[in-house]
Order: sequence, then C-alpha cells, then structure tokens
Amino acid sequence: MSKSFLHEVDAVKLVLASNNKKKLAEMREILSSAGFEVLSQAEAGCDFEAEENGTTFAENAYIKAKAAMDACSMPAIADDSGLCVEALGGEPGVYSARYSGSHDHSDAQRNEYLLSKLEGVSDRRAKFVCSIACCFPDGRVIRAEGECHGEIGFEPKGENGFGYDPLFIMADYPGRTMAEISAEEKNAVSHRGRALNKFKEELLK
Repeated sequence: MSKSFLHEVDAVKLVLASNNKKKLAEMREILSSAGFEVLSQAEAGCDFEAEENGTTFAENAYIKAKAAMDACSMPAIADDSGLCVEALGGEPGVYSARYSGSHDHSDAQRNEYLLSKLEGVSDRRAKFVCSIACCFPDGRVIRAEGECHGEIGFEPKGENGFGYDPLFIMADYPGRTMAEISAEEKNAVSHRGRALNKFKEELLK
C-alpha cells in the first residue's frame, strides 16, 4: 500500500450518526488506532435525527449513515446494534433501544423489562449484533457486521458499558457480564469491536 494512500486515510474524518456519548467513545477508541477521527454531530456542525424504520440492523445503519452524510456533507458512519435472545425468537432485535415501550426509558428500565420477559425461562442464550455502514459523498458505502455470543443473567452486574451490558454474560469471559470488563477488553471481543475491526479492514482495502 502506498504511503500517499496511508496519508490520505490518516486524514479521514467521519461523523458519527448518533448522540450516544458512550458509543462515540467506543468508536473513537477503536478507529483512532488506524488514524481515523470520529466526530460527534455537534462537532461536525449538524443536528438531525434519522427515522430508523428499517427491519434489519443493516438497513437501519445505512439509513442513519446516509442521513448524517447528507446533513453534514462529509463521510458518515453509523451502527445499528441490538440484543437477540433465543427464547424470545430473536427479540428485542432492532427494537432493543425501545423494547420496554419507549426510547426515553432508562437502561435500567429496559433491563428490568427484559428480565420480566424471561422470568421462569431456563434457556438464556443470546447474542449481540452490530451492523456498521459508512457512506461517502462520492457514493461509496462500506459495510461490516459483528456478533458476540453469551447468555442473559438473572440480575444486572457491573458498572461499565451501557444498554443491556449488565445482563449479558459473555462466552469470551465466562461468568462475567459485559459491564464487568474493562473498555479495552470489551473493544477486543464485543459485537461493535468486531464489526469496527472488520470495517477498518474493508476501508483499508
């Protein structure tokens, strides 16, 4: 790969189509190692909210990335992530952020609702899924996906992470939830970490 191309990649700035500060921190941590700068919507000088009306993670990721690119006139990256529980037929899936009935509910409320749905259920198998889309003004679109397998615990544990992390016991760290491991450990094995690492590979191709 030419030095000039690497220099070009080092200069790439991406706006994240999300207002989630923890998600922004995760993306910055992973992508900064490859020389990419991830900007928040505020830093990019644009304010918008895309309607996530897709039926798959991939559709929603593209919808958000395209909306951010159009609003900010610069390359934009978005992810759509969610929890898929085996015993619930894949729920909450693309509705993970509003599974308890409202997007405004807290993480604790969503976790409590999920536990109520699994009351008395012995099969706790689940996976986190992340789909990433990056849209460029010249029409290029780069996509990547990642998964992280585990099971749902019976009570929240841990203070790190966000969303359903305190309930998700990881296959990669038996007996520990995603909220009980460090950010560095999480970025190495999480669904978003795996998807972002695949995204970096695709971008550098």
